Amino acid sequence: MKFSHLPRALFQEQSILMLKFKAVRPEWVTLIASAFLLAGFNLVLWQHLFDITDSNAKGMVMRVAFGVMILAAFNIVLTLLAFRRVMKPVLTLIFMISAGVAYFMSQYGVLIDTGMLRNFVQTNATEVRDLLSLKLVAYILLLGVLPSLVLWKTPVSYRRWHRELLTKALVSIASIAVIGGVALVNYQGLSSLFRNHHELRLMVVPSNYIGASVGFLREQVVSARQPFVKIGEDAQRNPAWQAHTRKSLTVLVVGESARAENFGILGYNRDTTPKLSKEAGLIAFTDVHSCGTETAVSVPCMFSDMGRKDYDASKAKNEEGLLDVLKRAGLDVIWRDNQSGCKGTCDRVTLDDVSDLKDPVLCANSECRDEILLQGLQHFIDTLDKDTVLVLHQMGSHGPEYFKRYPKEYERFTPVCESNALNNCSRDSIVNGYDNTLVYTDHVLSTLIDLLRSNQDKVDTAMLYLSDHGESLGEYNLFLHGTPYMLAPEQQKRVPMLAWFSDSYQKSFSVDTQCLQQSRNKPLSQDNLFHSMLGLMQINSKVYNQDLDMFAGCRGADIDGVLAKK
Repeated sequence: MKFSHLPRALFQEQSILMLKFKAVRPEWVTLIASAFLLAGFNLVLWQHLFDITDSNAKGMVMRVAFGVMILAAFNIVLTLLAFRRVMKPVLTLIFMISAGVAYFMSQYGVLIDTGMLRNFVQTNATEVRDLLSLKLVAYILLLGVLPSLVLWKTPVSYRRWHRELLTKALVSIASIAVIGGVALVNYQGLSSLFRNHHELRLMVVPSNYIGASVGFLREQVVSARQPFVKIGEDAQRNPAWQAHTRKSLTVLVVGESARAENFGILGYNRDTTPKLSKEAGLIAFTDVHSCGTETAVSVPCMFSDMGRKDYDASKAKNEEGLLDVLKRAGLDVIWRDNQSGCKGTCDRVTLDDVSDLKDPVLCANSECRDEILLQGLQHFIDTLDKDTVLVLHQMGSHGPEYFKRYPKEYERFTPVCESNALNNCSRDSIVNGYDNTLVYTDHVLSTLIDLLRSNQDKVDTAMLYLSDHGESLGEYNLFLHGTPYMLAPEQQKRVPMLAWFSDSYQKSFSVDTQCLQQSRNKPLSQDNLFHSMLGLMQINSKVYNQDLDMFAGCRGADIDGVLAKK
């Protein structure tokens, strides 16, 4: 190998780094930076804009008008920040963050709003690691580091402060005039564009994540100021509990990223649930929708009594939920977690985090398979001395590295995408990997049911499974989840829900499973969970709403009457 070319190359590189740029005025820096932000970080925006506008002269005018307005808006904001010792650090920060945001938007088709930012903030180290790639590094280097180096090498010639302020005012007025002029000339087309495509504002980098950050910080401030609120302080067990002769164990499994569309037991053309399909007495609800499209919303929402329409993240953070009411009624409540936490829902009950155990079979690379949730469960049942609600929080089908979510022996569908760069894989290989996660979930849930069934002679046992949200697998060029609910496709909102009750549990808690089978096609949502669990567990409280109890119509009339009393 010859190295004679290296000194010259190194000299050339050093020369580039030592280039002396001519001093420029700050308004030129802001204009160039605005153009760079619009062109370099918004490829997803431009692709979408080309898709939704006509491919004719009128459509071209619309695209140019849209771009000019965004450019002028960027220029106004950056001009107001173009002060000595402020402009370069701020632009560097914007370039670096925008590079990462542009990567994730282009890679997974995500839209950036407060919910997506909240989801990112609450992501754990394992999930972050799954998202890292060489392509992300390339984005940061080319769109973040390189332009920042050029920026810092460029001397900026500032005027005296009063002339600088005057110039900034004139530039801002001119930019506002450009926005106003373009808007007036193209009013009808632009107003229709913005009215019919609300997603556009969530695609403009960097204004999307800056706006999301402001919203998230406001949410945190509001939450910090709110007093903590207790609910269901009157909660107590129904007198029907006096007839219970044995302890009970109700297992609530919170799934992750499982979408109903790919569940075999719900009509999918692949048998992704071979074991569950054979489970006697299993009830599969066919029309269930989530509260949100990300864990950070769906989990606290499904355990609250607010419902999707009234859900408020700040309020939920400072208010008790389902688990608190169950505990107050005298039940032992345990949250066993194999994911990124309970998002505040289990803060006042027993937490058992199994996500970082060192089991040689079930755990590897700082991640445990979901069977770890069942470890020691037989001993737990053998020593059960209180009526218990056990919540199992799965890793489930969390992407993008679906191939990591299941053991190799559950790889039923091949070939499988073994990369987190999903847009570089064929859609078939992505779906194959995802479907394999459901095959493994099928194994975990059926194993749990069989274990509960084998213990029904000594403990009343039941299982309810509900996924937090669904997942996009390339439909509409979207991957993963977290799309704003209003814009999200059905694949991210329609989720599987399953229920199984032992014979003894059905008798003790007056559950008519034949009735439930007949009503399983009824439209339901995560709004039903709070009230359905209170009704199922025979808990009396003013917070209970019988209309939202999905079990109410399939239970003994005497118990329903008592529960409904205020």
